[in-house]
Amino acid sequence: MTYYVCKYSPIELLDGFEADCVRLEPLPDNFDTAESLGHPNMCGYGKAVIEEVFARDIKEMILVDCCDVIRRVYDILVESGRMDFIYLLELPHKSGEAETRLFKKQLKKLAEAYGAFSGRNFSVEKAMASFTETKKNPNEKHIRILGAHGGKFLYKTVSEKFSLPVHDDTCTGNRSLEMTKTPKDLDEFIDIYAPLLLRQTPCMRMLDNSARRSVSKGTAGVIYHTMKFCDYYSFEYMNIKNKLDVPLLKIETDCTSQSEGQLSTRLEAFAETLDAGMNRRKIEMKTDGKIYTAGIDSGSTSTDAVIMDKDKNIIGKAIVATGAGATNGAKKALSLALEEAGLAESDLTLIVTTGYGRENISFGESSVTEITCHAKGAHYLNPRARTVIDIGGQDSKAIRIDENGSVISFVMNDKCAAGTGRFLDMMARTMELSLDEMGEMGLHWKNDVTISNMCTVFAESEVVSLVAQDTPPSDIIHGLNNSVAGKTVSLVKRLGGESEYIMTGGVAKNKGIVAALEEKLGSKLFISEDAQLCGAIGAALIGMESLTE
Repeated sequence: MTYYVCKYSPIELLDGFEADCVRLEPLPDNFDTAESLGHPNMCGYGKAVIEEVFARDIKEMILVDCCDVIRRVYDILVESGRMDFIYLLELPHKSGEAETRLFKKQLKKLAEAYGAFSGRNFSVEKAMASFTETKKNPNEKHIRILGAHGGKFLYKTVSEKFSLPVHDDTCTGNRSLEMTKTPKDLDEFIDIYAPLLLRQTPCMRMLDNSARRSVSKGTAGVIYHTMKFCDYYSFEYMNIKNKLDVPLLKIETDCTSQSEGQLSTRLEAFAETLDAGMNRRKIEMKTDGKIYTAGIDSGSTSTDAVIMDKDKNIIGKAIVATGAGATNGAKKALSLALEEAGLAESDLTLIVTTGYGRENISFGESSVTEITCHAKGAHYLNPRARTVIDIGGQDSKAIRIDENGSVISFVMNDKCAAGTGRFLDMMARTMELSLDEMGEMGLHWKNDVTISNMCTVFAESEVVSLVAQDTPPSDIIHGLNNSVAGKTVSLVKRLGGESEYIMTGGVAKNKGIVAALEEKLGSKLFISEDAQLCGAIGAALIGMESLTE
């Protein structure tokens, strides 16, 4: 069995030698082996390929010199001495006549090398039988994945979140070749085959990649995938994000399943934005005339609950620590909110959950992403709001909303605690302060202090050093506030945020962060006394609207 990774890999040619080619779909748990053999800043995909080869004891592989990382992967695998056959195919950057002639020579060299290795002769019949790729119908309404390799994991995850068909047009996903003439031998096969292989929909490696940017009329939305440390597709995203006339979502992964939580949230929110997600079941009324909905926002640090009546009035609310389990935190928050409302759980018509723990709350009857809920809740708190800024316990997000509170677009930070509530909590502990003390103290600074690193671990080291230098705590906190504000405002700028701004989440109580954000935005933030309850409010409101409208 011979493995390949690139869509330019000549798998039909190799199958003519009975190679039995299989596309490698790496999804390792970690990069321990790869980082012991190569540079830790190698892109996740390159490291994932190395991990997979070692984990599965792969012996035969064909690589294409599409980028420096793959060349380095080739070097590492050759140096390992574990491969029976590994070949790096040189691919031209253009598809003109001269480049095609050069590519034919490269394919002939590969054929000779694999024939000598396998001891088998080329069979035209076996090669022709290998052409199994089918073309997609660009006119059917679909979700399109563009950008860097995402593999079966990304395709499967996207397919689960959308009711529409999904077209995988990433660098490895849009391979389609059609051989209309049957050649008589290997040389004639390569003559016909080389231009077909070279002139596919181009990847970013090709000098003329303009054909990648066309969007068919059937495209309902585009999901653009980039790989950490991969510049090729980050550049393309920057070029197309303001030119597409269909909704666009950018996601970034490292080729492991560790980002599954955030990936799921982003995709579900995008599906809700497009109204293309899986249909939610209709809820039958439990009461005659009296309608109450509960919204529960299960976050990483707190769980918030809101009870709403049919007139969309908040009649009960609670905020508790999430603790060790989503269900326990949700039960406690709901119980306190029901107590304030003077109701029993049996009086509730519908319970809607949101937040990262939403799917784990066993008694929830419907769930909606926090993106959609924060948008709806923000509109409830301030109908004039057009940009929502939410700094949560483990992520930050900026959301553009319309006059109805519907999501236009959104961006989230990467899977990192930098600039989040968790980051501020860690810094407060380091300085032996409460979050309330930290929020107030940051307003009374005298000297600018720069916290140069937003990584929680390295920033903590900086803070410890500043404390050791007798730097006033208020100055250190101001530096932290500026760092968090700078990271958050960069999200707003990526989004194209506009006034009026509203800030939601628990960090909205931090006066120092609010002041730093307002200074960098050049605009006031609307802060509601119920800012931390925004997600739960949105969930309860969405539940009520599903019953009464």
